[in-house]
Amino acid sequence: MSKEVALFEEHEIRRIYDEKTETWFFSVVDIIQVLTQQPDFQTARKYWNKLKERLAKEGNQSVTNCHRLKLPAADGKSYLTDVASAETLLRLVQSVPSPKAEPIKLWLAKVGYERMQEISDPARALERARETWQKLGRSEKWIQQRMTGQETRNKLTDYWADHDIKKGDEYAILTNIIHQEWSGVSVTAHKDLKGLKTQNLRDHMSEAELIFTALAELSTRQIAETHEATGMAENQVAAKTGGKIAKSARLELESKTGKNVVTGENYLPSGQGKKLH
Repeated sequence: MSKEVALFEEHEIRRIYDEKTETWFFSVVDIIQVLTQQPDFQTARKYWNKLKERLAKEGNQSVTNCHRLKLPAADGKSYLTDVASAETLLRLVQSVPSPKAEPIKLWLAKVGYERMQEISDPARALERARETWQKLGRSEKWIQQRMTGQETRNKLTDYWADHDIKKGDEYAILTNIIHQEWSGVSVTAHKDLKGLKTQNLRDHMSEAELIFTALAELSTRQIAETHEATGMAENQVAAKTGGKIAKSARLELESKTGKNVVTGENYLPSGQGKKLH
C-alpha cells in the first residue's frame, strides 16, 4: 500500500492506496475535522467517536464499511486509524451538518478516482501535482525542479523494482541511506529540522536541497546500473556511493558560498517555522 497526503482547501487529508482493490482509503477523522471546521484534531476525533456510536445504534452501514489501517500521525509515528473509501465517505458526509459538505463531496468524487487515471497515464499525476503546487504559491522555477527531481526518483525506484528491492521498508531504507550520505542527516532528522510532521519532505525543500537530492538519486541509479546491482546488499553499496558523490558537491558549494544547503526553512503556513522564498 502507498501512503500520501491529499489537499482540500489547504487541509491535509491522509490517505492510503490499496493496490489489490485499486481503492483509495481516506482518514475519517481528517474528513470530520474539515466538516466540523475544528482546528483541534482531538476535538474532531471525539466528534467522530460519538458519531460512530450513534450511527452504529441506528444500523448505518457507513460505520461497518470503515476499516482500520496504519497512517502517520503528527508525532511521525504510524497508528491504526479509521479509514473509508470515497464511496463510503460520500454517504458518511450526509450525517454531519456542515457548509463544507457539498465541497468535500465534490472533492472526494474527484480524488478518489485519480489513481485509476494516473495508472493509465502517469503524466496526469505530475500535472495534478503541478496544479497543487501552483495553488500553494510555489514558483515556476521551484515546480520545474520538483518535477525533474520526481522523474529522477521514479527512474531509480523503477530500477529497484526490477532488481529485487521490495516496495515499502526496503525502498525507505535505501532512500534514507542516500539522504544521510548526501545531506549528513536522516530523512526523519531533516523533517524535524524543518518542523514537519506528516508533510512530504520534498515539498518543503529549497531549490538547492531538491537539486542535491536529485543528484544523489541519479548517481545511485547510474552506479547501480553500471554494476547491475541486485538485492539489498548490492543496492545499499550503490546508495552510499551515489549519496557520497552528491555530498562532495554539497561541501564544495558550501565552502564557496559559506551557506548551508540543508536548512530548517519550509513552506508551512505562516507562524510554523522559517519560510522558503
